Amino acid sequence: MRYRVLGGTGIEVSTYCLGTMMFGAIGNRDHADCERIIHSALDRGINFVDTADMYSAGEAEEIVGKALRDPRRRDDTVLATKVYFPVGGEGPNRGGTSRRWIVQAVENSLRRLGTDRIDLYQVHRPDERTDIEETLDVLGDLVTQGKIRTFGCSTFPAERIVEAHAVAERRGLRRFRTEQPPYSLLARGIETSVLPVAQRYGMGVLTWSPLASGFLTGKYRKGRPMDLGSGRPTIHPQRFDPELPVTAAKLDAVEEFTALAEEIGCTLPELAIAFAAAHPAVTSVILGPRTQEQLDGLLKGASLVLSDETLDRIDAIVPPGTDVYPADGVWQPRALTDPTARRRPAGERAAAD
Repeated sequence: MRYRVLGGTGIEVSTYCLGTMMFGAIGNRDHADCERIIHSALDRGINFVDTADMYSAGEAEEIVGKALRDPRRRDDTVLATKVYFPVGGEGPNRGGTSRRWIVQAVENSLRRLGTDRIDLYQVHRPDERTDIEETLDVLGDLVTQGKIRTFGCSTFPAERIVEAHAVAERRGLRRFRTEQPPYSLLARGIETSVLPVAQRYGMGVLTWSPLASGFLTGKYRKGRPMDLGSGRPTIHPQRFDPELPVTAAKLDAVEEFTALAEEIGCTLPELAIAFAAAHPAVTSVILGPRTQEQLDGLLKGASLVLSDETLDRIDAIVPPGTDVYPADGVWQPRALTDPTARRRPAGERAAAD
């Protein structure tokens, strides 16, 4: 396994990162099996583990904590988690990126993880209710206190990343060192601005969903029956609706990528992961297996090198900066999600009385 420096932090992380979203209630409920998967990844050179407080309502963090309870395991592992989504009950202040919530959430994560420090603490989504200065200020305090080593953001649009860096420079605050965006053969939108901005600021980038929620596993093919009763379709059925044009567009592209993979002698998942790792802005690609078999399959392609010719052919199928579909789980600003944010009161809309 090769290692790359995570932005300007000096921390070396494996080119593959083990993601744990599928550990716990929404995926693999067998804690012992999940621990074995984590140990298998670590034994094979992966030293980077990513989780989040909201994965299975904290259960994934607990599983990771059990797997890393050996101090030697913990010391050798770069451990990342996230904060933003509500966890642990309902209430107006149980989520977001306010100082109040982050201070509480980090303690909860440390307890579930069974550790005294988090190597990379990430803001899971932008929070329009909280000034970014407030968020950066509390994250900097946590670094000073030794509870986290460094911090980053996840699924931030380029303009939000730029704003955060500008505020940090103006106010003399610590800045985001990493960004975690979705990136795959089918979702290349971040190539337009997010990845160039990350490079400009010297940020590490760990990408998620390289298999496009399962569409790049080879399990779902055009003209073939789709099993919607297991796996990802049971979690997000709307993303697999065969009647939607966007689903048809995914399946059309998958056919072309499958043919390309067969031609160069690899599997479709191997092609997908090698593609994400080949971008110069990408530090580490997050793999999110649910089973040992899935992890084994993903690691088989670790030595795959995509030639310039192959990358050119990928560009011809899905052009650079293009999203075949809106990447799942991407943050949307209130200006798009709330109609009242883009509509004047009815009495003020006309240009003249």
